[in-house]
Amino acid sequence: MDAAPVVTRFAPSPTGELHLGNARTALFSLLLARRSAGRFVLRVEDSDAARTTPEHVAALERDLNWLGLEWDEGPGRSGANGPYRQSERGGIYAPLLEQLEREARAYPCFCSAADLELSRRAQLASGRPPRYAGTCAALDAGQRAARLAAGARATLRFRIPAGRTLRFDDLVHGPQQMDCAHLGDFVIRREDGTAAFFFANAVDDSLMQVTQVLRGEDHLANTPRQLLVLEALRLRAPRYGHLPLLTGADGTPLSKRNGALSVRELRAAGYAALAINNLLFRLGHSSGEHGSLALAAMAERFDPRHLQRASAQFDPVQLRHWQGLWVRTLSPAAALEWLGPFLPEDMPPARRASSVAALLPNIVAAREVADWLPVLVGGELQFDSEARAAASAAGAEFFRAMAAAVGEAPDLNALRKASGLKGAAFYMPLRAALTGRLHGPELAPLLRAMSPQLVRERLASWAR
Repeated sequence: MDAAPVVTRFAPSPTGELHLGNARTALFSLLLARRSAGRFVLRVEDSDAARTTPEHVAALERDLNWLGLEWDEGPGRSGANGPYRQSERGGIYAPLLEQLEREARAYPCFCSAADLELSRRAQLASGRPPRYAGTCAALDAGQRAARLAAGARATLRFRIPAGRTLRFDDLVHGPQQMDCAHLGDFVIRREDGTAAFFFANAVDDSLMQVTQVLRGEDHLANTPRQLLVLEALRLRAPRYGHLPLLTGADGTPLSKRNGALSVRELRAAGYAALAINNLLFRLGHSSGEHGSLALAAMAERFDPRHLQRASAQFDPVQLRHWQGLWVRTLSPAAALEWLGPFLPEDMPPARRASSVAALLPNIVAAREVADWLPVLVGGELQFDSEARAAASAAGAEFFRAMAAAVGEAPDLNALRKASGLKGAAFYMPLRAALTGRLHGPELAPLLRAMSPQLVRERLASWAR
């Protein structure tokens, strides 16, 4: 019999912007499917209605499409296992929840939040790990019916089987085992009747025929509970793999606090999807490939056996490395398309092209164009101390001669001849006067990108 086709999924809760940790999970899940000609499913876990908005969902889909992480099944794509938004799957969950209750694998729990908090504190005070004490587990049918008839609200808790040790093989961490006595009965249906995460997430994976699940290692402790639910429902379980979290330079999980940017923010800054994907491919996945890879090549080289157990550190320098490799592949037309939105809209076409040609060797992220706009189009220059000293040392006569030599199109050779100098004695004060710094784009293309009037004014300002 042929093995079941590989089906992976990405199942985010779109309550905010897509961050790099979730983007890596989506990338790895896509690659795991593509390497075996399998299917990649997008499922939107939008059961938290208070925090999920249509704008968040639209932004999530936009970010995934921009990264090239196109799903085979999910919102907007055909598939036999929909709907693909949890908020639309209540009719699927309800009979399964009723089945568990009917078979005594689950029971109503009437404990209030205050009751649960008191129990938690008592357990902690006595040195025990906090878990549900089973207060409502022994209520008989009559007691439950009486409470419900009186208007009491109840959750539905899954009954943990006694005396079980659950074993499973994690794709990343290897063999795992859990004494079920440590789990405690857990909620699978909330008071409002909606399915809880442990239940809905596991059921959806099985019914959508998902065979392998990659997700963050913060979900590793959830896996035994979900395996028990699927076992009780006699549904097939996927094989889970738990990826280590991404961290910042400070060793803490990647977040806004330690400088992490969302996918949208990186796109707005002018980073390329290819650069982001190449960085993520190597965060927690060892690869001997040193060059930039397209997604198809990544899929060929992706190997779940090479997923690492240790946390992976996001390094902005490495992102700039991959971005730099991408920038160096750009044709003049592609470079203009990339940097054009960051230039003034009223800049003439010829000057736009010459500006891009001048700046491209010195740009990694497109937003860095903003640092050079005062140089290109006019504005107050921010002189560093070394540049100011170099311009001052050249003397007024040096700049007076060059200002007089600026013609209809500033020419580097004409300026050098007018100055009577060469080498660093010529280039350094000229660059300082025009840009406010001693390093940057080559002077010849930079002069072609500047208007003759601006060049003349900058030189004349040091000729007084």
